[in-house]
Amino acid sequence: MKGSSIDRVYVGNLNIAARRARDLLLGKLKLGEIVDWATTFSLWPVHLLTSCCGAEFAATWSPRFDAEQYGALPWVGPRQTNFIVIEGTVTRKMACALRITYEQMPNPKFVIAMGACALDGGLFYNSYNIVRPWEVVPVDIYIPGCPPPPEALARAILELRKKIREKNIASKWLIEGWRNDRDYVSPKEDVCRWWRP
Repeated sequence: MKGSSIDRVYVGNLNIAARRARDLLLGKLKLGEIVDWATTFSLWPVHLLTSCCGAEFAATWSPRFDAEQYGALPWVGPRQTNFIVIEGTVTRKMACALRITYEQMPNPKFVIAMGACALDGGLFYNSYNIVRPWEVVPVDIYIPGCPPPPEALARAILELRKKIREKNIASKWLIEGWRNDRDYVSPKEDVCRWWRP
């Protein structure tokens, strides 16, 4: 059987073959669009409950409204989530917890501020210990109301999905490693100074 086609091995340049395969896949599939599409259907929120908006958050995922159909499913730990829903007033002590939670989340990450308390302090707007959420983390979507109904949170999730797809947020973050629209957000003071030595 010597000299038959069974004994032959064809060897080529693997680097050239890999480069051609990569160019073919990236040229036809448009990987960035796939990443953005996948991110819009895998939004896993963690919620920071400090006020009555938590009941509306829970109602959003109830059988009546079923926000899971939009690709969003609440999760328990920040390391497995990619967006925060801030529900209620953010105090100085809560600001530290908010910042730590935000820093633990993997990229790309998003923030929704829900309710009048999260937007401007609500009832406690003139209190000495209130911090606005945008002073601690960058906020993508604001939901007004006191408390906003579950439909408003569902609409905010749809708006966040639209923003991700239209502005290619997830794929840009994947390529560049950061989001330029969030560079301006840096706390003016150490929000955790009461906690750190």
